[in-house]
Amino acid sequence: RGQRLAPAAPPGWPQGKSLQLLLRRSQEAKTRAYCPYSRFPVGAALLTASGEIFSGCNVENACYSLGVCAERTAIQKAISEGHTSFRAMAIASDMGDHFIVPCGACRQVMREFGTDWDVYLTKADGTYIVKRLEELLPLSFGPEDLKK
Repeated sequence: RGQRLAPAAPPGWPQGKSLQLLLRRSQEAKTRAYCPYSRFPVGAALLTASGEIFSGCNVENACYSLGVCAERTAIQKAISEGHTSFRAMAIASDMGDHFIVPCGACRQVMREFGTDWDVYLTKADGTYIVKRLEELLPLSFGPEDLKK
């Protein structure tokens, strides 16, 4: 489906079938989105360092500020199950010819858990690009900055 493989990934990072599973899980999560107001479904799948995948979808609320993005849902699910080390996240939407990117709030939440992981940004047709988290949030503020 026009997908390109990421550059050679370090051992244990998603590639081949595990990468395809991560991408598929983000698409599946998108189908469970609760978005009656924006009608903009988003799904995310998060790969932990131990190899588990946690998915999440956006969940809207009539009080707009109480909604939560798919990326943060996946992270919160992983955290609630004891995982704090992540390798990659795939994000899916129906944006057509554009790649989905995480919002600023999600980038900052992702940053809480390091900058050395991959984010797979997809299009509706399944094609994707890979960005390092540090590319999506350059010159970021993280936990280590609180110790200065």
